[in-house]
Amino acid sequence: MSHPGKPIPEMEFDSLADRFRSALSCENNKPDFKELDLGSPVSPLRTRGGGPAASSSSSSSGSVSGKTGNNAVVKRSDDGGNNHSGELSGSSESSPTAAESNRSPVASRNCKPGHGRSNSGGVPLIYSGVASGGGSGGPVNSPIVNVLPGGNIFRSGKILKTGMATRSPVRNDVLGSGTVNYGHGSIMRGGVGGKFVGSSSGGEASTGNVTGNIQFAGESAMVKRAMASSDPEEVKKVGNEQYKRGHFAEALSLYDRAIAISPDNAACRSNRAAALTGLGRLTEAVRECEEAVRLDPAYGRAHQRLASLHMRLGQVENARKHLCFPGQQPDLAELQKLQAVERHLKRCADARSIGDWKSALREGEAAIAAGADFSSQLFACRVEALLKLHQLEDADSILSRIPKYEPATPSCSQAKFFGMLSESYPYFVRAQVDMALGRFENAVAAAEKAGHIDPRSVEIRVMLNNVRLVAQARAHGNDLFNAGKFAEACSAYGEGLKFDPSNSVLYCNRAACWSKLGKWERSIEDCNQALGIQPNYIKALLRRAPSNGKLERWAETVRDYEVLRKELPGDNEVAEALFHAQVALKKFRGEEVYNMKFGGEVEEVSGLDQFKAAISSPGVSVVHFKEASNKHCEQISPFVDTLCLRYPSVNFVKVDVGESPMVAMAENVRIVPTFKIYRNGSRVKEMICPTHQVLEYSMRNDPTGWGVED
Repeated sequence: MSHPGKPIPEMEFDSLADRFRSALSCENNKPDFKELDLGSPVSPLRTRGGGPAASSSSSSSGSVSGKTGNNAVVKRSDDGGNNHSGELSGSSESSPTAAESNRSPVASRNCKPGHGRSNSGGVPLIYSGVASGGGSGGPVNSPIVNVLPGGNIFRSGKILKTGMATRSPVRNDVLGSGTVNYGHGSIMRGGVGGKFVGSSSGGEASTGNVTGNIQFAGESAMVKRAMASSDPEEVKKVGNEQYKRGHFAEALSLYDRAIAISPDNAACRSNRAAALTGLGRLTEAVRECEEAVRLDPAYGRAHQRLASLHMRLGQVENARKHLCFPGQQPDLAELQKLQAVERHLKRCADARSIGDWKSALREGEAAIAAGADFSSQLFACRVEALLKLHQLEDADSILSRIPKYEPATPSCSQAKFFGMLSESYPYFVRAQVDMALGRFENAVAAAEKAGHIDPRSVEIRVMLNNVRLVAQARAHGNDLFNAGKFAEACSAYGEGLKFDPSNSVLYCNRAACWSKLGKWERSIEDCNQALGIQPNYIKALLRRAPSNGKLERWAETVRDYEVLRKELPGDNEVAEALFHAQVALKKFRGEEVYNMKFGGEVEEVSGLDQFKAAISSPGVSVVHFKEASNKHCEQISPFVDTLCLRYPSVNFVKVDVGESPMVAMAENVRIVPTFKIYRNGSRVKEMICPTHQVLEYSMRNDPTGWGVED
């Protein structure tokens, strides 16, 4: 076993071996603790058959094969060949979430039951006790009692002796400050000094993962000693331990220290790439792997990591080059993932080329799910497909969350996506979305950026030319409209539509021109075009509704204004327009209309027929049942007058129950003041003796949907 502290001299080790020779020859006296083979930071490279490689000069000497004997000294790597001591396993890049899922529990496979042993250096070891004595290493001498689950539980530097676990010594056990449960790394041994150290990678202690993200005083001291060490192998070993626990930021700092000591250490570069991957910094990880390959062109693990990273970035050609590089048999599982990503990408490109945007969207999402989960280009493809399917809000929402793409190396910069350079495609899509939503200046800037990155792309050049022409047409049309030259403005907007036939903003602007010219039919046609592209386009509704009113299409007018009333609840002009449209519709249908008005004052009614006509008025009606001699009614009546001015779209009615007993009887009013709220003749709420706040709150926030806003 290797020791973090000072190595034991060979003669001293031999004397220790002689001293315990008889114990080691007995099956029942095998050591209780050995370094753990977790398949992560310190595991050996896998052979072509998938199993652990035998201990040799070409294997990872930072792992222990599990054999016991007198010469169980871990070899350090030399400067030649492919011996990369302490190299991290490539399994952490094998799946989109592998950085999280491969945080192996400390007490897992290949660990013997029993007790941990401290080394001569006094560095705390991982306590790997198992709750039963039937582990893989066979029986042990002492029964195991009071053993906690393996995980982030550390001794305070004390030497653990055989049989120690059978006793119950007095200990200062302190609950950790984390939020995890007992048995998941929340217990600190040794009294003072334990503390919670959150990983800057964003991981928190998890109740479902015994490794957690808790760093204790002993572990912190070990990290500090490693950072002060001048031995790159020792620093790297501690970095591997931090990586294994999911402390990617701490591991990264340690690998940085090891690289500063030994800049040409390819294994440190590759391990640093693994930590960067765990932090989600994939483009930086690519640079580190490229450097590792430059230092050692035959370094298989670095090639495997590069292949995994390129696949996650959606760069299948680069991934294939490193997965199948000469002299190494490709990992079959990774090759199958790569083939799946490549297959979906091809189908996506084929669908895009023929304008089958639903298929393009489906295949792009399948490629992301297959393994290209960090591809900015595939997310941009989703945005483009949604844009073409006229789902602008969804497209704009996803556009704001596209992973930032920065070419890590020249090979990344030259990668192609849909025939254009990968870096340019997100800008190509952004320009289209900005143009569709009327952000013309932003669209021109994004298109010019795409053209600067890939000036040879015909598709980008065409798009850039169109964006510029559309932006110019829109600006020219706006100038003409503001000058009152509405016919000329129509022509200018029409020129822009020649280059972008799906631009809802230009259709809406031209509709305003037709409206000014009194051409209501043409205005409605252009509004319909705009709303077909952008269904929730408020400006198009604001222009279509009055045009329908001019043509006395009252049902269509009311529908548009009802939508606008929901979207713009505080707009009194919309509320008044809706009210008058509803009145006009009633008259058009031959219905009787009594004393129709829009706001201003509280209407007083006395007869039952007048009352029924009042509450049947379009929209919301609030009826105040009162009595002249009632003190509470006198106090709240002025507030009702205030509400009438504040909410002109609401019909306010008052009924004196003493003067109108038939109305009070019909509405079963027995206590005053009572307020009843109606919508189109149907009662939706009743309040007895409400306060001012309750009355207004009920009007503004009723869950039935009739509430109003300022």
